Amino acid sequence: MTAPDAPDPRPAGWRLAGIGLLALGVAAALYVAGRLHQPDYTFSMFGADPFRPKSLLATMALVLAGVQVLLAAWIYRKLPLAGIPPRPVPVAHRVTGFALFALTIPVAVHCLIAYGVQLTSPRVAIHSIAGCFFYGAFAAKVLLVHSRRLPGWALPVAGGTLAIIVGVLWYTSALWYYNGYRLPAL
Repeated sequence: MTAPDAPDPRPAGWRLAGIGLLALGVAAALYVAGRLHQPDYTFSMFGADPFRPKSLLATMALVLAGVQVLLAAWIYRKLPLAGIPPRPVPVAHRVTGFALFALTIPVAVHCLIAYGVQLTSPRVAIHSIAGCFFYGAFAAKVLLVHSRRLPGWALPVAGGTLAIIVGVLWYTSALWYYNGYRLPAL
């Protein structure tokens, strides 16, 4: 039995389900588009060797994802010994989030046009699918940020998911390149 003035949890559940379905829809649309696209291996926004600049951008995105996690932990007061975050911390979180997203655009455009979504090896398949999920998770996080009546755990879960996906993308691309076109064993 709930109190008469208790908020109804069902609308929040439906909103969460809708946001989750939208995220899956974005990821699925990118996956289908990438699978249907005929790769153009001659396309390059980055010159003759696209791996070096793409790996640099991916590494910068990984660093920004780490900054995002630290700033979010500070905002939610989960960062030990940090105290109350000053007013610029949430602004810095938004700015680094925008920069992280902006860094991914040229890399994603190049990957989609030059390679599409490929499933030729486990590394390539994981990278392709994680790239699709990144943009779905990003769409979900943007919607969650603007929704004030959702459970408090939803936004940190979405942000953490984005950070993990950035790590997976970096591991299967930039680290692969920096390690001589081989993935190091975990």
